[in-house]
Amino acid sequence: MQENDLIYMDYSATTPTDERVIEAMLPFWRDGWGNPSSSHKYGQTAKMGLETARRSVAQLLGANPAEIVFTGSGSEADNLALRGAMLKARDTGRGNHLIISPIEHEAINHTAHQLADKMGFELTVLPVDQYGLVSSSDLQSAIRPETVLVSIMAANNEIGTQQPIFELGAVCHEHNVLFHTDAVQAAQYIDWDLANAPIDMLSLAPHKFYGPKGVGILYVRNDTPLISTMTGGGQENGQRAGTVNVPFAVGAAKAFELVMQDLETNNNKLQALRDSLISRLLQLFPADQVMLTGHPTQRMPHHASFAFKNIPGGDLVMHLDLLGIAASSGSACSSGNPIPSPVLQAIGLDDHWNAGGLRISLGKHSSISDIDRLIEQLPNALESLKQFSSVVYG
Repeated sequence: MQENDLIYMDYSATTPTDERVIEAMLPFWRDGWGNPSSSHKYGQTAKMGLETARRSVAQLLGANPAEIVFTGSGSEADNLALRGAMLKARDTGRGNHLIISPIEHEAINHTAHQLADKMGFELTVLPVDQYGLVSSSDLQSAIRPETVLVSIMAANNEIGTQQPIFELGAVCHEHNVLFHTDAVQAAQYIDWDLANAPIDMLSLAPHKFYGPKGVGILYVRNDTPLISTMTGGGQENGQRAGTVNVPFAVGAAKAFELVMQDLETNNNKLQALRDSLISRLLQLFPADQVMLTGHPTQRMPHHASFAFKNIPGGDLVMHLDLLGIAASSGSACSSGNPIPSPVLQAIGLDDHWNAGGLRISLGKHSSISDIDRLIEQLPNALESLKQFSSVVYG
């Protein structure tokens, strides 16, 4: 099978780097390669590129440049938000309680549980409903006098549900509690105005919106109590040590600029493709064999996710790959050894449905012909599973 015969439908995992982003980065490898902390001309050239990138990201988020911290990844940004806020609270005696949801990315989930299990912090994991939504009333009830931080993702990577983060953030601010959101999946689909939003920290990963891998962004509202969790030379205003990857910061800013310029157009295009995909796929199989997971409408415009009864998601993804379609399961499962998806368990699916779903995530290169191909090949993938897998279909 030739590469141009392959179809990419896994934009939630990563995106191809935009050529315009690559062009923006090149000068900072060729000429502006100095250390931005150096005071000579080489360093100042690099610093100018870094600070221009910082101002650009800040403007697009409705924030101040001093509130933008460049990190090594979205996961690092999440780690800094949680560890930095909780450790600072311990230092100042402000409290020791953290709240998350059960469907957070591992960068939040594992970090929160390590803070609880290894460092003695208290952790509450809120329930979600059948669509993966967190209730503001549940959050209201969970907040205690010693609560320091609430971290709820803007949108779930596996089932696509978008959380009411502005409503949840408002609840937190009523109680003088910090609110962080992992917006790694959702950043390019929302028109941000963080200066007027009840959000204290927000994580981004540019490789999700056609930028480079190996760079992340953490927005930290001015005066948010935070301690650096990476010590060293005091870069990024003392919040993240280490020489900043200037080319990648420049690329991150350019990528964010490009997607935000076309936000409404992109959202409309992707939502139309997504809705067509959902409708056609659900019509393709009996209702007792397939279901849409996540909220039917309150979901990211590029994202469609499904569960198939008694079908391990990892096996289905493998068969689609053999047919030239790159998709994702989103669950921790491997061929022949399906492990229930924690997200699908959290929304109430039983063992017949939670062995991993099928996640189809679209992007700017997606077309209706891609969806046609998926609809044509998906029955073949399932038929292969029926014949060659030990799992009984139906």
